[in-house]
Amino acid sequence: MGLMDKVKAQATQIADKAQQAGQVGQAKIAEVQAKRKADALLEELGGIVYSERVGRPLPDGETRAAAVVARLQAYEADHGPITVSAADQSGSAGQA
Repeated sequence: MGLMDKVKAQATQIADKAQQAGQVGQAKIAEVQAKRKADALLEELGGIVYSERVGRPLPDGETRAAAVVARLQAYEADHGPITVSAADQSGSAGQA
């Protein structure tokens, strides 16, 4: 194998490793974005429930709550169960 062949082989290996690292990075970004979406949905649902509990129900609260729950169920179907933790312990909700 000539020198140029070795250089080409190494360049191919480096390119493959870079592509794999890029795919791992993209997957992690997608995971973080999905978690943020779930957190936002949980926050919205919490706001709806809070409004009801303090006697200021939203006019369309039941409809909005049902829609948010449906979206959370779709999230769980794609990403697995959501674990809700106490706000004073971790500050947010997240995926197990």
